[in-house]
Amino acid sequence: MKKWVATVLSAVMVMSMLAGCGGKGETADVVVVGAGGAGLSAAVKATEDGAKVIVLEKMPMVGGNTTRATGGLNAAGTKQQIAKGIKDSQQLFFEDTMKGGYDKNNPDLVQVLTTNAKGSVEWLEGFGADLSDVGRMAGASVNRTHRPTGGAAVGSHIASVLDKTAKDKGIDVRTRNELTEIVTDKDGNVTGVKAKDKEGKEYTINAKAVVLATGGFSANQDMVIKYKPELKGFATTNHPGATGEAMDMANKLGAGLVDIAEIQTHPTVVPDKGVMVTEAVRGNGAILLNKEGKRFVNELLTRDVVSKAILDQKDGRAFLFFDKGMRDSLKATEEYFNMSLVAEADSVEALAEKLNVDKAVMTDSVKVYNELVKAGKDSQFERADLPRELNKGPYYAIEVTPAVHHTMGGLKINTDAQVLKEDGTIINGLYAAGEVTGGVHGGNRLGGNALADIITFGKIAGTNAAKLVKS
Repeated sequence: MKKWVATVLSAVMVMSMLAGCGGKGETADVVVVGAGGAGLSAAVKATEDGAKVIVLEKMPMVGGNTTRATGGLNAAGTKQQIAKGIKDSQQLFFEDTMKGGYDKNNPDLVQVLTTNAKGSVEWLEGFGADLSDVGRMAGASVNRTHRPTGGAAVGSHIASVLDKTAKDKGIDVRTRNELTEIVTDKDGNVTGVKAKDKEGKEYTINAKAVVLATGGFSANQDMVIKYKPELKGFATTNHPGATGEAMDMANKLGAGLVDIAEIQTHPTVVPDKGVMVTEAVRGNGAILLNKEGKRFVNELLTRDVVSKAILDQKDGRAFLFFDKGMRDSLKATEEYFNMSLVAEADSVEALAEKLNVDKAVMTDSVKVYNELVKAGKDSQFERADLPRELNKGPYYAIEVTPAVHHTMGGLKINTDAQVLKEDGTIINGLYAAGEVTGGVHGGNRLGGNALADIITFGKIAGTNAAKLVKS
């Protein structure tokens, strides 16, 4: 009888341990934390390279901020550009990125980004991604922003492709499972993670490598204010899970931080809604008008400059103005109509009346802009790219204001996506990719470079994590 009781108690203890592990086992070659674009890229690549991978995602669904990205993925020298007669080079891409970041970027990381982004496009296409359309985002010298046919939203498409690929490869992706600790041995080598499952039970996964791909901290107002107090009260474009805990955990292990106070606002966000209007709308021809009906800035300057220009206007707001021709050129705009965010009218005068803007001033502003497009030179604000006149009704406007969008700073990494201490030595077994890292974008991120970053460095992190396992 005693032997039977002991056996039962032993079985109960084992079942309790398994329940504490989420009932899903507790070993892996690689643990990836975060199931956005960077995390899924790392997981898929590590799996391709032979590693057993577990992915932890604290939110109820995969995708993260990647699902909110609508603009595109920057890459140079692609077959899409060549087919469209676009003359670009990886060197020009490098120069644009360094200039956009005010040369605060780590040039070695930028070199990796701009050299390998072309391969990232091809890799995604291999899984069925449609990146056939090429447009332009602010700060780019040429059209290099890759997106689906007709300029449809890119982020949700890429997230869906990577999610399907992860499922096809049988990768263990655990939503509503939250990282609580990065585990190390006495020598500081990373040996796994502790996490909480969806029932709140804690468990440990032992692993040879951990990849942090948890995004930035734009949705953590306290952290934003800590590093950049002047952004107090700003709304954010980010999903609610972008709160920065993993970065803090790694920092406590000795990981260095770089460019941490470099926080970007996106200039065109719908007030009180937190809906970001993609930069591709301006890239395809829209202009910005203030509440007096006047154009006031080159719409394709960097995000920080355009944000400041809007904040200098009455009420810190502006109207993004475009016509049916622009709408037809970019499928991504349809979501703003579906969300009832757009004012529209058959004439510029009627639209001005709806917006409570001086009709004569607004009509003149649009007329002058169209004349500049026809002349091929913007003598007002030196906008280099003038894709179309805005003269095909109906006419549309979306009220916009800046909001916190991207944290350029984060964990210090090298070109192998290894996390570094302040002194530049590596934390063995710890990798990071995407917005949780710093150094790639410097003082300002160019539109289209976030997706290039997360896919490119996600792949690199996955490759090198798998390589460490094999060694």
